[in-house]
Amino acid sequence: MGAKLAAIYWTWIFLTLLIMKKWFNTAGPCKADIHYMLPAGDRLPELERLIAQENYFVIHAPRQVGKTTAMLTLAQKLTASGQYTAVMLSLEVGAVFSHDPDAAERAILDEWQDAIRFYLPAELQASNGISGSSGRQIGSFLSAWAQESPRPLVVFLDEIDALSDETLISVLRQIRSGFPRRPHGFPQSVTLIGMRDVRDYKVASGSSVGASPAVGTRLNTSSPFNIKVRSFTLSNFTLENVRSLYLQHTEATGQIFTDEAIALAFHLTQGQPWLVNAIAKEITEYIAEDPAIPITPDLVNQAKEILIKRQDTHLDSLAERLREDRVRAIIQPILSGLEIGDTPEDDRRYLLDLGLVVRSQEGGLKIANPIYQEVIPKVLSQGAQDSLPMIQQ
Repeated sequence: MGAKLAAIYWTWIFLTLLIMKKWFNTAGPCKADIHYMLPAGDRLPELERLIAQENYFVIHAPRQVGKTTAMLTLAQKLTASGQYTAVMLSLEVGAVFSHDPDAAERAILDEWQDAIRFYLPAELQASNGISGSSGRQIGSFLSAWAQESPRPLVVFLDEIDALSDETLISVLRQIRSGFPRRPHGFPQSVTLIGMRDVRDYKVASGSSVGASPAVGTRLNTSSPFNIKVRSFTLSNFTLENVRSLYLQHTEATGQIFTDEAIALAFHLTQGQPWLVNAIAKEITEYIAEDPAIPITPDLVNQAKEILIKRQDTHLDSLAERLREDRVRAIIQPILSGLEIGDTPEDDRRYLLDLGLVVRSQEGGLKIANPIYQEVIPKVLSQGAQDSLPMIQQ
């Protein structure tokens, strides 16, 4: 009987540990129940005050720095507080209809209905469907929902800069039009989330699906979203952020990150969140899966080399950008230590928005981190290497 009880006990312990196990995340938004993550609210602490003040604002940052995770978490927190109906919704499905606002609106609203049903309890969901004439459907939907919601409505709109041309202008104007009716006749607060600040959204005539967001005419200060009160950006993790994130793994498993390993991981990544997680994931799940093995600088360097060689999605997407002429026109002089020359301000801003470069303390541009510093030359030289003829033996 004792052996059976012991077996049951240890089975229970094993299953408990399995259920509670967390991982470093490198794909999509973090989930608090399965991923190590920093408190999302700590990165933009003033947002709740701005929402209470019925403000509309913009959050922009490079891809994979945690925008979606932070805003999803904030929306869930606001709804759980009982004060707001808060939800994060995406505009990305409207991107293929840049010159057809009616089709874009229908695709977007169909996507929104699914998201609302998933994220919100039945009593907070929008009961109205698609209505209104072309160019008014999104505004009509938000207006009707705000009026029927038992709480003030707060909406975070992700991937706003996936839209362009007539569709982008239409969506922005509908939001601006409803702004004076907040909070009873329109959302109390709307946040636009994307890679670029609103002044840099593109309305290029003749642009095509898949064209770079840096091509075309900027909205500038005459933007149809001139109701925004602030624009924010999410910065990279600090050294202490990286230490705090890695410590979560140590507390959960007992596996130690040495101080030197943490310092090196921060140096190599400069706190870029995807890279910070990717290095830790490679080590803890593959290189040193045994938690009894301490994580040292040697293991961090091993993980770095594997990531560079493998070029996972994040690094591969950066490599894709390096094929653009205006990107190479800035990157190549930086790598060579030469003057950038007379390049358009918008092109320089574009590289900053991508996270490929940062401004140095002296004000010039430099490659964002040592890992990018290794990846970029390899990508730029790849075409020449592939073109070399084979030497016949």
